Amino acid sequence: MKSATRRTVLAAAAAFAAAITAGAAQAKTQVMFYYPIQVGGPLTQVIDGYVAKFKAANPDIEVQPVYSGNYIDTTTKSLTAAKSGKPPTVAVLLATDIFTLIDEDVVQPIDDFAKTPEDKAWIAGFMPAFLKSAQVDGHLWAAPFQRSTAVLYYNKKAFAEAGLDPHKPPTTWDDMVKAGKAVLKKDDAGKTTRWGVGIPGNVGSAQWLFGALAAQNGARLMNDAGTEAYLTDPKVVEALQFWVDLSKVHGIHPPGIQEWGTTPADFLEQRIAMVWTTTGNLTNIGKNATFDFGLAPYPGKVSPASVLGGGNLYIFSGAPQAEKEAGFKFIKFLTSDETLADWAIQTGYVAPRDGAWEQPSLKAYVAKTPAAEVAKKQIAVSVPEFSTHENNRTTKALNDALAAALTGAKTPAQALADGQAEIDRILKPYKK
Repeated sequence: MKSATRRTVLAAAAAFAAAITAGAAQAKTQVMFYYPIQVGGPLTQVIDGYVAKFKAANPDIEVQPVYSGNYIDTTTKSLTAAKSGKPPTVAVLLATDIFTLIDEDVVQPIDDFAKTPEDKAWIAGFMPAFLKSAQVDGHLWAAPFQRSTAVLYYNKKAFAEAGLDPHKPPTTWDDMVKAGKAVLKKDDAGKTTRWGVGIPGNVGSAQWLFGALAAQNGARLMNDAGTEAYLTDPKVVEALQFWVDLSKVHGIHPPGIQEWGTTPADFLEQRIAMVWTTTGNLTNIGKNATFDFGLAPYPGKVSPASVLGGGNLYIFSGAPQAEKEAGFKFIKFLTSDETLADWAIQTGYVAPRDGAWEQPSLKAYVAKTPAAEVAKKQIAVSVPEFSTHENNRTTKALNDALAAALTGAKTPAQALADGQAEIDRILKPYKK
């Protein structure tokens, strides 16, 4: 009898202990974290490592990372989840999504959570150029994370073979055309086996890189308030004409639309000698290139210029308050100088804090890979990416216009005039 009683007591104790353990597990604050992968490399493993490190330091918080496709996929999934009442707590979304997210009333300003002097110092540590793209109406709506500028990758081996100085990348549009013609290769049948330059023009990248082309000609595509576009500015039209002419007139660019996703491979396989893409591809290209290559600032016509890009960390307003507070803590961890320095090394993205560049790990990486600092130096001449209210619709109108010109369906002037008319119609309700 005593034995049976003892077994009953032990079983009850075990059940109680299990209940306590289960209760403790359930008591953990959940943070659902959506993030995209837009560049090459096994980056899901890197994110998993960051999450594990954060969990070790914060055992009361359970972060659930969800790889959600590319940026467009991640934005769509985040908005869908928010509308269904089950939003992510934190998501990495494009900086250009800011107007859409605010208009949809699904995100909460970061400064709602930044209440301590330490929090204020953390905000002050971001580079002003990147903070600007996260600020609207006096609020900070996101924290800069995987930021980038677009840069020129060039094949030094191809330059040397063509009699060009491999240490002198082009600095003007004319220089780029001349270099492109010099490195062009054809087989005995006259088929091009190596193009001079490739600028991705598919949906999702065209508007970004075209922003750089316009800036190089002294123009902007939109105003800071996101209420107007300037596609019919003669300087903007001239920039698109130059892009079209790289193929139609100069013969140094692949015909039609160069795809963003294939551009790194086209460069690595030496099918294109110069490519325009993100600094976020540096680590992938650096690990896989079988030839010596260089990274350079973009050329210009009026003056050299590039465009800022990449993603910020947003907190979704519909998440429970405790989750949002935990999410803010996770955001601060991801954007610490130490983590951003490592993320820059692992990906090639530009660390958006000056303090990250002072970390011994990133200093050592830059010393070994000087190209990594090209993007940082280019920030001073980089403009914001195209972003307006109703951004998905206006960006589609711009991309449609660019595609029409690049494929020869319309002249650059007509394509941009049509795009401007559509954007004017879309943005009419937002003009004061």
